[in-house]
Amino acid sequence: MSDPAARVRPVTPDETRAPTDRLGLYAYLQAREHMRTYLAIMRLFTATLLADLSAGDVAAALASAERDGRVDRGESRIENVITRLRQLVEWGNLVQGRREVVAASIAEFQHGSVRYQISKLAVRVQRDVDELLRVPEGAREVSRELLPAIERGLNQLGKSLATAVQQEQRDPDSTASARARELLAEQVTTLFLQHAELAATVRDFYAYLGQVVTRHHLGADEISGFRNLLVEYIQKVVEDVLRQTPAIAEHLTGRFAAARPELLRLLGDPDLGAEVERARGRSAADWQELTDWFVDRPGRPSQVTVLREATARAIGSLLASVKRATAGGGLLPGRRAELLKLAKWFDDGTSQDGARMYAAAFGLYSARHLLPAPEHDSDDERTPWSEGPVCDVTVSVRSRSDRGARGRTSRIMDDPITEQSLLAEARQADELRAADVAELAAAAPNLDQATLSPGALGVLCELLTLAMAQRESTKDAGSAEDQVRGLVVRVEYAEGVTTRVRSTGGTLTLRDSTLVLSGGGT
Repeated sequence: MSDPAARVRPVTPDETRAPTDRLGLYAYLQAREHMRTYLAIMRLFTATLLADLSAGDVAAALASAERDGRVDRGESRIENVITRLRQLVEWGNLVQGRREVVAASIAEFQHGSVRYQISKLAVRVQRDVDELLRVPEGAREVSRELLPAIERGLNQLGKSLATAVQQEQRDPDSTASARARELLAEQVTTLFLQHAELAATVRDFYAYLGQVVTRHHLGADEISGFRNLLVEYIQKVVEDVLRQTPAIAEHLTGRFAAARPELLRLLGDPDLGAEVERARGRSAADWQELTDWFVDRPGRPSQVTVLREATARAIGSLLASVKRATAGGGLLPGRRAELLKLAKWFDDGTSQDGARMYAAAFGLYSARHLLPAPEHDSDDERTPWSEGPVCDVTVSVRSRSDRGARGRTSRIMDDPITEQSLLAEARQADELRAADVAELAAAAPNLDQATLSPGALGVLCELLTLAMAQRESTKDAGSAEDQVRGLVVRVEYAEGVTTRVRSTGGTLTLRDSTLVLSGGGT
């Protein structure tokens, strides 16, 4: 009988985390105070395969980085290193382990026996981070040469699949059948790697293009450069995509699509468990995603269609920028270059120079506050202005230095239905007001014994507020009048007298005061 414990697969820390908890793996990138140290530690663990390091090993590596100025001073001290490693373990980036060591002291045993390894998802996070930091600011070239390679790959894959099926039918355990399956797996992996690179370059290029064409003001040199980029380069990209797409779509939706289940069966590996992440192209979802990139579906356009539409919008935006810049009667030249020049002066100057330039440029001088200073309007008063919140500048201010509204005033539309409804609402409100005033006038002789409606109490409180606002002190009298119906409310000071006005919604109590109502009978 086999041991049940031998069938239990150990659970890795990545599998115990909920999908949303995985975002905590990015926490070390937001740690402003020690971010450079965390980056150095993560790069150390991802530099080699199966890294198994102790706190002493990490401290030695950080000492070298500290001498080069890549981390702050004091970060290589063993107590600081242990704190950083424990924090990374808490975030889920590192995993603790132990190893038997020969140590001369308890401290050496503690530092050497506790080992740290990097988790699977943390490797991907750090890999993406390093790749992001290496990306230049400019446009990324689209790997359009991969399109014919994908078409050839699909053609060869169809032939290899037919050969593999024949070998499988003859002798599934033969060497020829095994070689046919290996060739099939090689071609599928190559195909999906080529498509992933093509899709990534297209996304990056159009993301850069989107942030450029939406700018309202472009210089003459920028317009010339983007004209070549759009009209010449993008035209080649779109032409290549449109030329190669029909052949690729025919492979993906033709006879090859019917043989896809057989392909997935041949690529299946019975020795790999469900917990192993398979390479791309080993599932029906991967092939559907590849097909959707090139082939339209009802209600879901392909990425080729989206690419063509995005190109048309980009060219239209560029033409609009050219028209704004060259139209004789159009907008005045933009102030973007001047604002950038002023911003550079602010960045290069001292605080005193900045205050003088601010006053000279905008005519705003320092304020004199008689009240305590307001709270800081930022999350961190130590944040430099260049890294703080961004203030949006409207197009009119950016281009014309003008805050005034442009264009004609909109015409007032004649809407008799809305007019009649508003008049009806006004008449109803006036009738309710008249009924409330009449109720107060009727209850005036015996106000302390009457029970007012909520509307009458509201009118009384409104006039009472105006009357009390006229009093210079609590011992003065005050009065207020309803100018339409003549109801007068007068409040007078009377020490020891308590006036109560009851209503269906509660009781209004006035201490050391008397309340007198008069008028309002008509």
